[in-house]
Amino acid sequence: MITGAHAVLYSKDAEADRAFFRDTLGFPAVDAGGGWLIFALPPTEAALHPTDADPRHELYLMCDDIAAERARLGRAGAEVGEISDEGWGKLAALELPGGGTLGIYQPFHAVPPRD
Repeated sequence: MITGAHAVLYSKDAEADRAFFRDTLGFPAVDAGGGWLIFALPPTEAALHPTDADPRHELYLMCDDIAAERARLGRAGAEVGEISDEGWGKLAALELPGGGTLGIYQPFHAVPPRD
């Protein structure tokens, strides 16, 4: 039985991104040894999209009110790009201290049950 999912994000400054996940995003973590933090994430969903290009994976953080979350993250010192309406939801780019970005979005589509 599958009991969860484990996402891996590669970073040019993993320590800064770990601090960002812990302090700015507020995700709880456990130390897997030697300061290697493993973070709990909110409930997750997966979507499979067709592509003619090389397959790739993306990670988006979801929220109920992207404007309010963008403002909250900005007050915490995070850089969040402009919000765009994509039809299926509102989307913005969240800059990570280590140089990467995560999408953050407010879905308009139905979401799976969270039990």
